[in-house]
Amino acid sequence: MTVDKELEKLSRLTPPAATPEARARALTAAMQAFDTAENSAQAAQGNAKGWRQSSIINWIWSPAMNKKFLAGSALATLLVIPAAGYLTIELTRNELPIADQTEIAGNLSKSEASKQPAATAGQPVAVAPQIPAGNDSPAEQSVAVAQAPQDKEAPALAKPDASQTSEFDANAALTNKPEGSAAALGAAKRAAPAAPGIVPQRQFAEPMAAIAPSPAPPAEGRVQMQLDPNRERFANAAANPIKSVATDPVSTFSADVDSASYSFVRRSLTGGALPDPQSVRVEEMINYFPYDWPGPENAAQPFKATVTVMPTPWNHDTELMHVAIKGYDIAPATTPHANLVFLIDVSGSMDEPDKLPLLKSAFRLLVNRLKADDTVSIVTYAGNAGTVLSPTRVAEKSKILSAIDKLEPGGSTGGAEGIEAAYDLAKQAFVKDGVNRVMLATDGDFNVGPSSDEDLKRIIEERRRDGIFLTVLGFGRGNLNDSLMQTLAQNGNGSAAYIDTLAEAQKTLVEEAGSTLFPIASDVKFQVEFNPERIAEYRLIGYETRALNREDFNNDRVDAGDIGSGHSVTAIYEITPKGSPAVMNDDLRYGAANKVPAEASDSAHHGELAFVKMRYKRPGEDKSALITTPVDDNNAVATIDATPQDVRFSVAVAAFGQKLSHIAAVDSYSYRAIADLAAASRGTDTFGYRSDFLGLVRLADGLSQR
Repeated sequence: MTVDKELEKLSRLTPPAATPEARARALTAAMQAFDTAENSAQAAQGNAKGWRQSSIINWIWSPAMNKKFLAGSALATLLVIPAAGYLTIELTRNELPIADQTEIAGNLSKSEASKQPAATAGQPVAVAPQIPAGNDSPAEQSVAVAQAPQDKEAPALAKPDASQTSEFDANAALTNKPEGSAAALGAAKRAAPAAPGIVPQRQFAEPMAAIAPSPAPPAEGRVQMQLDPNRERFANAAANPIKSVATDPVSTFSADVDSASYSFVRRSLTGGALPDPQSVRVEEMINYFPYDWPGPENAAQPFKATVTVMPTPWNHDTELMHVAIKGYDIAPATTPHANLVFLIDVSGSMDEPDKLPLLKSAFRLLVNRLKADDTVSIVTYAGNAGTVLSPTRVAEKSKILSAIDKLEPGGSTGGAEGIEAAYDLAKQAFVKDGVNRVMLATDGDFNVGPSSDEDLKRIIEERRRDGIFLTVLGFGRGNLNDSLMQTLAQNGNGSAAYIDTLAEAQKTLVEEAGSTLFPIASDVKFQVEFNPERIAEYRLIGYETRALNREDFNNDRVDAGDIGSGHSVTAIYEITPKGSPAVMNDDLRYGAANKVPAEASDSAHHGELAFVKMRYKRPGEDKSALITTPVDDNNAVATIDATPQDVRFSVAVAAFGQKLSHIAAVDSYSYRAIADLAAASRGTDTFGYRSDFLGLVRLADGLSQR
């Protein structure tokens, strides 16, 4: 009796109505059963042989005893084979799925795979793609599958029936496989329809690929891999243009201390691809790094501005005006009490290693950073919102950590209801003169309830009046809604960060906990006026999504960015001096092109290059305060090497962000020049962030030369 003959018999016993997928699964289960029977028989014979050779029991061994052992193994075989046949018939009749096909694949040998018939000419064949090893996400694996070269020597299985070429043949994936090729089996499991009423096995939230024959197969007749489109969403903002000081002398924008963009860029480059230009926000890349800007002496005036004017590294005919703002750093011993509500997305889309599992680890780090009298609450949402943990003092840390550990994914995403519930809980446990903050952790895939950006923006705007701040933490890849994250953060008195690794969680929630959790000012706005006598044109580098109207600067009802304890904010303008050959705009034929405003022509302001103004509100206050800083030749240096290391490094980051964004101004400035500038200004790199940046520049250089 051979396995092949018995399989042929069983194939004739399976109901004709059974689908090819069901027949393949049943036959594979039977094959595993036969293997088990043969292994049992061989084991019994091996045991018998070993016992006969034993000097201790050789004297009791007899031919009769040998016959009993052989009879036992034969009996086991005869019992298993009918059971396997009955199981095969029942499974194919009901079209039930086999439990673990990946394990079955590992038990099949190369010799069995080689027995399959070769493909006939003109018929499409299914090739088991080899997935690269590692911790790549399903989305990255799908790209690797699509780009993997097709090996002409790979074993192939012809389609049994040309009428079935409209869908992937699961039988081909199950029987045509090299040893250990579980990837093809996984694809077959996703392609084969599950029986009604049967819960399918756990699948990745991002399918690897839809595998189907191409309508017009290539010459070799190979199956085409159809990739799901990337569903990540980024705000579409055009780069800031060059503006003429004669017509637009004033630039106004909101502060931005978010750092999400830098993490997006790092994730893309380390994954082997240049980032989407829309995901690159240059100001967030600059502000990702800690800088040692001079800070204020006390909290009475919470900010200090330092302005440096220097030659532009990528254009000898322009200059850079570098504006560095440092916020007052609250001493840890004097930080106010914190009332935090963790609003955690536990929908089905969070069921990925870099989503909910990473999220849970990140919040554990934060809880360990809080003080004993701080309070933590947990609200989850997946279809419906629910309170997992009522306000609990951090002194009961084990209770909080246990609640985090028990979180499990499942369901669709109804973020609006969860946001409402979290704000209600934060208001219930409100701490007067303390920090009250909702920390939303999600992949941004809100697909139940009010899910448009405008609807959620309205909810956030209504609830921020309660004095509750918002932090948005993004996780995962493939369907990350960065556009929505930015909308929520900008309109909810908050900030946004993207957590792609546990090291990033450590940076955001532990090392920078003060600036993340404890605000020192809200509605922070900047306005810069350039002197037309000295400056012909200017271009603000970054802050495209933070632009404000000129009149918004003095309007305290207009919302703007918030700054936390010890935060630093950097803004860089590329400015063109009057008379420079780099001037792009012609003088006006009509109007007051050559007239200087009375205020600018005043002798007291004659030598100024620009005037920097900053407005902010202290927490809990409705009226803003003003800080001003004039910029003149005393702020200028002759060479970029004469500037502090932090200034030079931030300029290198600005150049890198512009190059990734395809800004024409830096087209002639190479990645190697950026790396040289950054390396020479790395300075003290306590946590290695600047060294990591150099690695990203080199990766981008290599990827851009493909």
